[in-house]
Amino acid sequence: MKLVTWNTQWCKGLDGVVSPERIVSGARAMADFDVLCLQEISVNYAALTGDSALNQPQAIQALLPDFEVVFGPSVDEYVSGHGTRQQFGNLIASRLPILQIQHLALPSPVAPGEPHHWMPRLCTICTVQAAWGPVRVMTTHLEYYSQSQRQSQAIQLRQWHQTACDQALRPPVSLAVDVNTPYQVKPHTTDTILCGDFNFEPNSDEYQVLTSPTQAHHLIDSWRVAEPLATHPPTFRLYDDTYGPEPSSCDFIFVSESLAKRVKTVAADTQTQVSDHQPLYLELN
Repeated sequence: MKLVTWNTQWCKGLDGVVSPERIVSGARAMADFDVLCLQEISVNYAALTGDSALNQPQAIQALLPDFEVVFGPSVDEYVSGHGTRQQFGNLIASRLPILQIQHLALPSPVAPGEPHHWMPRLCTICTVQAAWGPVRVMTTHLEYYSQSQRQSQAIQLRQWHQTACDQALRPPVSLAVDVNTPYQVKPHTTDTILCGDFNFEPNSDEYQVLTSPTQAHHLIDSWRVAEPLATHPPTFRLYDDTYGPEPSSCDFIFVSESLAKRVKTVAADTQTQVSDHQPLYLELN
């Protein structure tokens, strides 16, 4: 199973060109992926996308006709006078069968101090059928401007993952009469991938929230499994200092304990400039 994750900056490169085609081509250059997880995908925000495709999920679906595309808008709004809904969020495209789709709204508690920029955040979740069984793929983009909001979101993700694993180990009762009803058997699993742009560093408190082994069902940074002696590659501010002068490692692929043994390869494309972030690649065997 091969997965690529990428914060696309609404498919805008450092040259200012907005192109879903370049994002898909760049992801394909990394791997013949089975699952593609994208963050910062836009619908009808012309101030972001200019004259390019206004409906980016639709454009990506056309580029990946053999994939099922699931869009999870963290922002979904109707502005009076605009005439159409405007959306912004995460996208999962899967060549593997998608057994279940879920959307987890993340908390944005009011942070102390002066008001600041922030937007609603969401985790988009697709349970896909891998060769060995169901795998829950979660992709998200955490708050950039507030550490306290980001911490709350990391805690929510950790708790949700723990609950999903508990449900897999003790699944609900399902009766014969439940077939073709909402109570029918679900694809419960402990096998989990959590990926995206987390806007925190490997030495942060939020990183510890997700990876600390002091609680059951902790997540494991796949980079540390595949490359235990290497530092994380920079995935943000590598070629652009708009948000700060120093390169940052803030994009990750975490895996559950049950999947760690399957991690074969983790890599970053540190050359591409068709977004302000660098994509990551994971291969499981």
